Amino acid sequence: MPQLDSNEYKKKLCHLYNEISKELFGFGTTLLKVSIDQNIITFHAKHRRSPRSTALEGEAPTLKHEVDFYMSSIYKKRIRDRLEQELGLSMDAVLRDYDPPTQWAITNIILKQTE
Repeated sequence: MPQLDSNEYKKKLCHLYNEISKELFGFGTTLLKVSIDQNIITFHAKHRRSPRSTALEGEAPTLKHEVDFYMSSIYKKRIRDRLEQELGLSMDAVLRDYDPPTQWAITNIILKQTE
């Protein structure tokens, strides 16, 4: 396994995260930081507000909340798949929380412990 906390590795992680954001929303993040502590990779991301999201918020707030939930679930699946395929990471869990009013998302990747 590569040196997880190297700057080059963190750049790869950020690149993958932003690629997924572009695939799902059409644009990347406005701020993205990755940190690695033992077996946990954490992404701190500030996302851009989508014009569709703003329109839904005013007209159908319940639907917007539901869409946010499903998009976050899709994000978790895609990041898991990409990290496994492209970086060979083995994960126990992908945890993500997204705050729609501020557009902040925190994603924690819990890596499997090697014995």
